[in-house]
Amino acid sequence: MENFTENRENLDDVSGGAATGAEEAGKTGGSTLIIGGKVFGDLDAGALKRGNPLLADDVLVTGIAADGFVRFTAAESTATCEKARIIHGTSALATAALGRALTAAALLSSQLKNETDSVSIQINGKGPLGKIVTISDVKARVRGYVANPKAELPLRVSDGKIDVAAGVGKGFLQIIKDLSLKEPYIGTSALVSGEIAEDLTYYFAASEQVPSSVALGVRIGPDPDGKEPFRVEKAGGFIIQLMPGAPDSLIDDLEKRIGGMPSVTTLLAAGATATDIVKDIFKGYSPEIQSSHWFGYVCGCSRGRMQAALAAVGRKELTEIYEDGHGAELCCNFCNKKYFFSTEEIGEMLARPPAKPEGTGEEPDGGTAES
Repeated sequence: MENFTENRENLDDVSGGAATGAEEAGKTGGSTLIIGGKVFGDLDAGALKRGNPLLADDVLVTGIAADGFVRFTAAESTATCEKARIIHGTSALATAALGRALTAAALLSSQLKNETDSVSIQINGKGPLGKIVTISDVKARVRGYVANPKAELPLRVSDGKIDVAAGVGKGFLQIIKDLSLKEPYIGTSALVSGEIAEDLTYYFAASEQVPSSVALGVRIGPDPDGKEPFRVEKAGGFIIQLMPGAPDSLIDDLEKRIGGMPSVTTLLAAGATATDIVKDIFKGYSPEIQSSHWFGYVCGCSRGRMQAALAAVGRKELTEIYEDGHGAELCCNFCNKKYFFSTEEIGEMLARPPAKPEGTGEEPDGGTAES
């Protein structure tokens, strides 16, 4: 099982006129997807109803296959990644990197059970993008930010793709799971490439001893309205994990299947859904979809949470802000909404007895307060 570390980064993170996949994909019989001469099962576009007004078209599916020896989670995350681009005004490089991390957070949310559970991915690289943080709750309401959203690099000379690895750089990856226990679970591993999917694959093997295959992709293309320099055309990914006792023949076969398949965004651009992708990967292994639900980019910040965060800076610092007489403005890192607190409001806060704030939404590593 140690050998099941195959992963596929998206090869469609391109800037400008990204290919739509029409040149290499087509449909026959109204339901069969064919890419590069390979048939990818029957498309069931009506399996998951589109048009949810709150969470747009993004969907997360989970399931098992091969008599329970495999568990999988797959996501279509185009709307989520596009919303993040709009909120943060990210460059093409930051859009690709943050989009991958947001998709990964949604995928990891399938491992949560309780309403109060959450999972956070922190990518601490030394590249120009700086720190990347994404968080999801049990319902895959995801949010995130990148420290340097305007960072940009030339396209890779080798293939003309966005150089996410160089943007992230070397460093470490942390997964923080708050499972409603006394202390959160924190797992750490090195960034082996900066491509994020490969780094997560390594993390699962090194920190959780779970052989996994991770694929993440964000396809960027021109804005059809011409109002933006680009937009997210397609985004998605999957995590496939092997359970103890999985036979070597299964491992070898899945390695070949995953290694030979097109990128996730190529499949999505050709009309496949997340369900189609995992069903085709596990064709012959009785894949069973156990759940499917909508998800999207949702920030839970509020004035009350920001006030608690302001109080958490300490009475000494709060007194200095009060005496300065200009009030204080806090900005949510996840949605960029600003909250202003007047000098009078800060004075009222100082007049209250000191108390431990609740629900400050602090970053898992003790950083600035966020929601």
